Amino acid sequence: MLIFDAHLDLSLNGMDYGRDLRRSVPDIRALEKGRKDLGGRGAGTVAFPEMRRGQIGLSVATVLAPCRQPENPLFGWHSPEQGWAQIQGQLAWYREMEQAGELVQIRNRSSLREQFGIWKTPTDSRRPLAYVLSLEGADPLVDLSYLEKLVEQGLRAIGPVHYGRGRYGFGTDASGGFPPQGKDLLKEMDRLGLVLDVTHLCDVGVDEALDIFEGPVWASHSNCRALVNHNRQFSEEHLRRLIERGAVIGGVMDAWMMVPGWIRGTTTRESSGVMLSHLIDHIDHICQLAGNADHSGIGSDLDGGFGTEQSPGDVDTIADLQKLPDLFRDRGYSPADIEKILHGNFVRFLETALPEN
Repeated sequence: MLIFDAHLDLSLNGMDYGRDLRRSVPDIRALEKGRKDLGGRGAGTVAFPEMRRGQIGLSVATVLAPCRQPENPLFGWHSPEQGWAQIQGQLAWYREMEQAGELVQIRNRSSLREQFGIWKTPTDSRRPLAYVLSLEGADPLVDLSYLEKLVEQGLRAIGPVHYGRGRYGFGTDASGGFPPQGKDLLKEMDRLGLVLDVTHLCDVGVDEALDIFEGPVWASHSNCRALVNHNRQFSEEHLRRLIERGAVIGGVMDAWMMVPGWIRGTTTRESSGVMLSHLIDHIDHICQLAGNADHSGIGSDLDGGFGTEQSPGDVDTIADLQKLPDLFRDRGYSPADIEKILHGNFVRFLETALPEN
């Protein structure tokens, strides 16, 4: 079955990790054997051959280059100009992959329909993988005039923040309202017709964003706080607000967001027992809140800075997402609802959110 993955950091892997995603996952792992410079080295799960084998033909792919803050231990750049240069390099990588016939960018409804039609029929052929471009964290926007430049390059969605305090708002493990430039960003996104990704926004930020922003909203890769109690997850109140706004929420496969009690550096996927069934627990929770299967999807975040060591135990590569249809059937989901969750909801969302041409 066709799978739409709403969050893949493809350029992070291609540029920051230096992975040639045209190679197979086993080949990439072999090349990285013994390296410890970045999380998930030698244990990656995502490459183009495995995406094709797993029928992950449509995805949301990111560019990201956060600006470092003193209280944030994650990677980052020391100025927005550096961040802007970094994402331009990532965009150049996407263009090279398009030239090589590996990727094709979805910019509008007509290209979405075309690529959906191509990928709806299962195949093992080397057709280009289709992606929608998203900016994860708005830090690289030197000022708001840069946003229109990215739209011209195909940008269609933005998550304003990532981890900690950003230049335009507060993200995971931080708290605070939008500063003036963050509110201006939301209004400019409205004007340009972009999708707002509320993933990583702190609780105050979610409320303010939903009050200010009038356009289409999704959560590309998030799970439920009721099942794993952490500020990175959505509360029941926010899930209900997102459902009311017509959002689609992509279930994420970073293990610590799937099962409670994960301790970084101590817990392993073997000791936790984390499996794809735990992802279905989160998706089912959202479906029960909504009373239907219209607001759930897949946003795996596989190889978003981690590898198999922090992935479900029954996932060796991204091709294993094809285990999901049977797992949903075992939970009593109908074929129509399984199609909605695995690709239909995000495709339907983009049918209205993207420009016509």
